[in-house]
Amino acid sequence: MSPLIEDSRAFPAAPPPDLDDPRKIISNDWDAFRAVERMTDHWDRPGWPPGHRAYYWMLAFPEEPELIAQARSCQQALADLDMDEVPHDGLHITMNKIGSCADVEPGTVDALAQLAVGTLGGGFEIRAEPMAGSTGAIRFSVTPWTPLVELHAALHRAGQRVGVPGGKPSSRFRPHLGILYNNRARTASPVIDAVALLRNRPSVTLPIERVHLVELRREVRTYRWHVLHSLALPGRSPAL
Repeated sequence: MSPLIEDSRAFPAAPPPDLDDPRKIISNDWDAFRAVERMTDHWDRPGWPPGHRAYYWMLAFPEEPELIAQARSCQQALADLDMDEVPHDGLHITMNKIGSCADVEPGTVDALAQLAVGTLGGGFEIRAEPMAGSTGAIRFSVTPWTPLVELHAALHRAGQRVGVPGGKPSSRFRPHLGILYNNRARTASPVIDAVALLRNRPSVTLPIERVHLVELRREVRTYRWHVLHSLALPGRSPAL
C-alpha cells in the first residue's frame, strides 16, 4: 500500500499509482497541471508576514552543472511569462517544515539535528524529469519518489520525537523541484502550452548525499537560507 494518500491540500491531490515508475510519476504530474484553470500568486501565502523566518529540512543543488544549465535554458524559454526565477544557487527540493523561528528554540533545532543523524537511510539518486507545474509554480518532476518519501518520513519522526511543530505529514508529501514562481493570478492555459514545448528535454541525474537543516527567509520574491546543519546520508562519501 502506498504511504501517500489523496488530499486536496496537496498538488497533485492524487499521488501517482506507482512511486517508483518514472512514466507514471511524470504522467500524473502533467495530467494534474493540465487540469489547472487558474494560476495563483505563489507569494500570497498565509504565514509569511514581513521578516518571517522558519526552519526547514531541504535538499539543495548549488553545484550540479547539468541541472543548472537545464533550469536556465527552461527559464529563458519561458521568459515571456514574466515569472520569478529560482536562482541557480537556490535550486532545491523542500522536504519538511520544522517550524517558525519564533516558535522553535535554537537548542531544539540542534537536538533535532543530533537525533536525525542516527535515523536516516542511505544516499540515493533521483532524476529531474520533464517539466510540469502547479497552481503557483513551474517545476521539474522528480523520480523516483520512494526514497524521498522515506527520507521525509524519517525526518518527520525525528521532529515528532523532539516535539517541533512540524509541517504536513508524509502522506501529503509531493516531491518536486521548482524553477519559476508564478507572481500573479492568471489563466493557466497559456502557461501550460508554453511548458508543453519543453517536455522533450533530457532528464538530469542528481545524487542525494546529504540533507540540510536551514533557516529559511524571503528576499523580495525569492527564497534564501542559512544552513545550520548539513547531514551526510550514510552509504555515500560526504559531499565537500
